[in-house]
Amino acid sequence: MLLSQFTEEKIEAGCDEAGRGCLAGPVVAAAVILPKDYQNDILNDSKQLSEKKRDKLREQIKNDAIAWCVAEVSPTEIDKINILNASFLAMHRAVDGLSSKPELLLIDGNRFKPYPEIPHECVVKGDGKFLSIAAASVLAKTRRDEIMREFATKHPGYGWETNAGYPTKAHRNAIRELGTTPHHRMSFKLLPDPTLFD
Repeated sequence: MLLSQFTEEKIEAGCDEAGRGCLAGPVVAAAVILPKDYQNDILNDSKQLSEKKRDKLREQIKNDAIAWCVAEVSPTEIDKINILNASFLAMHRAVDGLSSKPELLLIDGNRFKPYPEIPHECVVKGDGKFLSIAAASVLAKTRRDEIMREFATKHPGYGWETNAGYPTKAHRNAIRELGTTPHHRMSFKLLPDPTLFD
């Protein structure tokens, strides 16, 4: 069972991102404030859930949350500031968009760039420990998958509707054959050593 709070007294927002390791598409982050003592038996790290469960939870989280926001950072921005800083920026933008101001940010992972005037706690594998971070992971992943499916209709052949822009062998082969798109992160190593394809 995931925990509902890190502290008893503070208004907490869970923050997580999706798409950090992808070759294409934005990095997407979410921030979610859940009611104190919130319970949900299904909610978990988005990677542990089926697509059907994620989609169901997406609407439930939006309805149940005190506040939520999803934000993104484009491939062009990623190339300018690197993926780590882009992940932090996406989470900052998500916090910016919250309709209520949290008093503590719970960050999935071990590093974060401090947000002005709001303290934070980094929680390694936090999306499997705290409901608010798990909720953020679900909102971020479902939105990012949605974006990549939309891009896939405009740029067929890369398999984004199934690989979501991650570096699968099929995706890399498509880059070799079709070239890159405006959605590819040009600062990433899009193609490994050609001998790997022998």
